[in-house]
Amino acid sequence: MTNRNESNDVTDSADETLVTLRTPAELADALPYLLGFRPEESVVLIALHGERGRFGGRVRLGIPERAEDWPPIAEQLAQCLVGGCERRGARPDGVVAFLCAEPVGAEPGPQLMERLRPLAQVIRTACGRLDVPVFEVVCISTDRFWTYCCPNRECCPPEGVPLLRPGTSVLAAATAYAGVQVGATPREMRARLSPWETAGAADQEAALDAAGMAIVHRILDEGGHAEVAVETLDLARRIMARLDAAPPVTGTLEADLQDDELLAHDEAAALILGLQDRTTRDQAAQWMEGDDGAPALRLWRALARRCVGAYGEHAAAPLSLAGWVAWSLGDTTEGQEALDMALSADPGYAFAQLLHHACTGDLDPEPIRRILRRDRTDRSAPEPQAEPPVLAAPSGSAGEPKAVAPRRRHPARPQGGSGARATDRPSTRPQNRRRTVRRGARDDR
Repeated sequence: MTNRNESNDVTDSADETLVTLRTPAELADALPYLLGFRPEESVVLIALHGERGRFGGRVRLGIPERAEDWPPIAEQLAQCLVGGCERRGARPDGVVAFLCAEPVGAEPGPQLMERLRPLAQVIRTACGRLDVPVFEVVCISTDRFWTYCCPNRECCPPEGVPLLRPGTSVLAAATAYAGVQVGATPREMRARLSPWETAGAADQEAALDAAGMAIVHRILDEGGHAEVAVETLDLARRIMARLDAAPPVTGTLEADLQDDELLAHDEAAALILGLQDRTTRDQAAQWMEGDDGAPALRLWRALARRCVGAYGEHAAAPLSLAGWVAWSLGDTTEGQEALDMALSADPGYAFAQLLHHACTGDLDPEPIRRILRRDRTDRSAPEPQAEPPVLAAPSGSAGEPKAVAPRRRHPARPQGGSGARATDRPSTRPQNRRRTVRRGARDDR
């Protein structure tokens, strides 16, 4: 360990309590409290500021399976961390990195640590290119940790060092005193958003089939499109009110099970298909804060769990909404996980691409909220009544009002993405019909 990392300060903004970390063990123990959750299969970079190494911005990404992907990922993470700190007016003076992974099969800890050593090296190189030194890289696996930067075998032996017992460190005590809790792991977050694998999945898929036959032709029809949008949003509002009125329960599993019980198969199917339309989804995204935020997030999670069987790609819409609302409510971690899953369901989903870039880039969600608030205000404003004609005005007068198309607020589809075509129509073959449903219903993502 260098002297620079022997003293890292963590400040609790609530009461300005200062906690100083002096050893690799304390650094490893601090990670869940710095992130708000226990990372899994992740690379984490945390900025250090000032002579005492005060912790600042942080970025996290899953460790790619292929080693050839490590250099570009390291470059992306370094640029994201440094760029985010610079936007907040404080370029980092250094970085501490963490590699969190579990053994593959019977892989011993020291072998895992060596397997990830090239990743540690490319991280140090990527940060070095930005003139930001990496003062420590810690590998954490199961209940042990290793450091790549300390050659002292007495304090950092090859077999690793046991982690501190959870809750026993000074930082753990300080965060508990401040009321800060370590949240769910990424695996637990993904479980709340993953499709059902229970016996109810077959009934839900049948409901989606039935809803497709009833709804899709209306969405593709110019006259029925607006009606389906109104019905979808009205149903969503009613179910949000139903979820909000339910008695509180203890535990996330119990809460999700209760939400599942409060949402019927046909209701979920109608909402999932209705949200494939871009304009309907964008209006639903306006439930992002205040009294609407929490019940909306619960509804989007529940709908993501209902995208079962052949309807996995349909999950991109509710997953994107869940990611957006979680991020808007301050939970960047769940926001990133949900948006990652949305892009896994449909890599070309432009709405998720936009939000994922902003969320992982540590940007402020407020500019997006302002746009959505303005759209909501514009939609709720009464349309102006036509003025009676002025008989004395000549035809084609300069003062005559002209129709102006509303400004497009949504990103254009990336090149190569599949879009809706005038010839798209539901097919009688189930698999082809489902794909046509998504292309035609969502129009422009």
